[in-house]
Amino acid sequence: MTTVQSPINSGAGQRRSALMVVYAVLAVAGTVLPYTTLIPFVATHGLNLSEFFAQAFANYIASTFTLDVLISSAVFWVFMWAESKRLNLRGWPLLILPNLTVGLSLALPLFLLWREARLRRSA
Repeated sequence: MTTVQSPINSGAGQRRSALMVVYAVLAVAGTVLPYTTLIPFVATHGLNLSEFFAQAFANYIASTFTLDVLISSAVFWVFMWAESKRLNLRGWPLLILPNLTVGLSLALPLFLLWREARLRRSA
């Protein structure tokens, strides 16, 4: 007996695959691009956290972006916890590390990629 996938389901699978590729590309970009500015900072100042935060809050514009990312990261952690609980994704706290070491630009697409893979497996 042969089963035929409906066009709706096969299209959804293709969209999920394309979305997973987009998330993977964004995760790579979210690592490479921030590090193009972090590496020169570390080369100049070392791992000087006080200098890092002094520069992150050096003026109103820098403070705006810094606070935006910090608040967005907090929202992401709550979303990640809730969504992981809903989808039974274990190990979600591991994604806090890339959030703290690289940034939300890596952690968010990684989580969305992981989430999408889970949704794909359960579909």
